[in-house]
Amino acid sequence: MAMEFIGIDPDTGRDHCPTVWADAETGEILFQGWRPDAATQAACESSSPASGSVPDTEAIIRIPARMIR
Repeated sequence: MAMEFIGIDPDTGRDHCPTVWADAETGEILFQGWRPDAATQAACESSSPASGSVPDTEAIIRIPARMIR
């Protein structure tokens, strides 16, 4: 598995997240970020009946807007 580093939050000091990688083989995007607080998690889960709850094997990851560039 070959991961391509895409970027890290410029305000992180390079010791912490958020960070983004791409899997060179599958084209998938991987995120390391902050877990949301309980209120944000609940808001995401209730935003659409189709989305349902987040299973234990998944997580909602917050990436700051400053990383979009």
